[in-house]
Amino acid sequence: MDTNSLAVLKLLLVGILVNSWMTRGSSATENINVESIPRRPSVALCNETQLLWEMEVCGEGFKREMAYVDPQNWCNLTHFISEYHVFSLCTETNAERINCYWPNPLVESYIIRIHKHFFFNCTLERVILVDPPDDTLTILILIPVFLTLAMIALVVWCSKRSDVLA
Repeated sequence: MDTNSLAVLKLLLVGILVNSWMTRGSSATENINVESIPRRPSVALCNETQLLWEMEVCGEGFKREMAYVDPQNWCNLTHFISEYHVFSLCTETNAERINCYWPNPLVESYIIRIHKHFFFNCTLERVILVDPPDDTLTILILIPVFLTLAMIALVVWCSKRSDVLA
């Protein structure tokens, strides 16, 4: 073996020894007394009946507030954003209060029912995407190409003049 490969082998061996020495004490499970860890109380299950009741309460409040908004403005979010925020916050806090995660399928289905009731006619007409005119497209393509060529030319020019610039 030549001296370079022997040095690499020694370095590899030292690296393995140092790694095993450093990671030997890093396992936290070896030094913990499992019996001293307090047990978590059992997690309460989600009461779906109460969750549906709470969603109805939130929905009734939202319906009352939306009664003050002109139906012609139901598709304009700026007219009812605060009411919708209160409704969303109500569903989230009530779901978490009764140990249900949010959103969950029950809450989502209720929110979809609310959307179908108030916002069923709010879909915009489909926007048809059109290519820009050929002149604009040509300019948008050529500008980066010419800038790239100019930067390459500048680098080549500066590298040839390195004796003058230095």
